[in-house]
Amino acid sequence: MILFFGTRPGKAKTQHLKGLSCPHCGQYGTLSAVSQPNYFHLFWIPLFTINTSQFAECSHCKRVYYKEEFTQEMQRAIGSS
Repeated sequence: MILFFGTRPGKAKTQHLKGLSCPHCGQYGTLSAVSQPNYFHLFWIPLFTINTSQFAECSHCKRVYYKEEFTQEMQRAIGSS
């Protein structure tokens, strides 16, 4: 019997962070947060979520902020939506 199992990224969810400026370049309203789950799958059927990666990106300077680098304002904006 052959089993096909492994991990695979799920569908990314993007959220525009309104009212925030980029800490790097200072541009207002250019940050977007992305949340993408990673699933364990068996025969290409996702069974459960292993982890979820989150990051924010500035569309002006292209700077990426990982979850550990989020400011308090970023965390509040992501949590409130």
